[in-house]
Amino acid sequence: MEASEYRFMAEHEDRHWWFVGRRAVLAALLDGLALPADARILEVGCGTGGNLPLLGRYGQVTALEMDAYARAFAQQKTGVDVRDGVLPQSLPFVDERFDLVCLFDVLEHVADDHAALAAITGLLAPGGRLLLTVPAHQWLWSVHDQHLHHRRRYSRAGLRALLEANGYVVDRTSFFNALLFLPAAAVRLVDRWRGRLTASGAALPSAAINRLLTCLFAAEAPWLRRWNLPFGLSLLALAKPIK
Repeated sequence: MEASEYRFMAEHEDRHWWFVGRRAVLAALLDGLALPADARILEVGCGTGGNLPLLGRYGQVTALEMDAYARAFAQQKTGVDVRDGVLPQSLPFVDERFDLVCLFDVLEHVADDHAALAAITGLLAPGGRLLLTVPAHQWLWSVHDQHLHHRRRYSRAGLRALLEANGYVVDRTSFFNALLFLPAAAVRLVDRWRGRLTASGAALPSAAINRLLTCLFAAEAPWLRRWNLPFGLSLLALAKPIK
């Protein structure tokens, strides 16, 4: 991502509706995993560390981040061991294995997502699981994706096939961020039609709008504890390697 995006993340991820709402969804998923006591958890591509306190509620957390500014900010902010590395070719975990590996909106940035998933397999302990989120629907591609240096968006069937092709048993896939799907999709398509060079709605909105959007996004969390959603702006997957 651009350096400016990491700085925006550092400044706003504790209160911006998208980050806060996504953490509510992630918490609902993590609550249902029944991880072992003192679970070893790795977040790959932790950015400026906004998810690390949440993950720390479920076990002992380690993180990986390639950007020097984000890595230093995350480590100073959280005290978590945040290591330098790049997925898939440079992972500093030679003899370490994890009960849960998390990739939250990371896979779409990696040139070779097949190699990335293969590399993750080697980091998982027996019985370990992969939890990931990615942006959905290639037809929603817009300047928003270009700005964030995305390489692709995913279909539900395509994500499942990708995981299975790389030796995973897929326990679950679901869309999420459904309540905001129609307005967000409309904005993305209008941006594309107009040929905009910057994405609409990228900045932190007013406090009232930010609270509303946070509530709408987070409202999906109780539903996702038990059921899947048939549409949304993003996809989640829970999988484990065949061993």
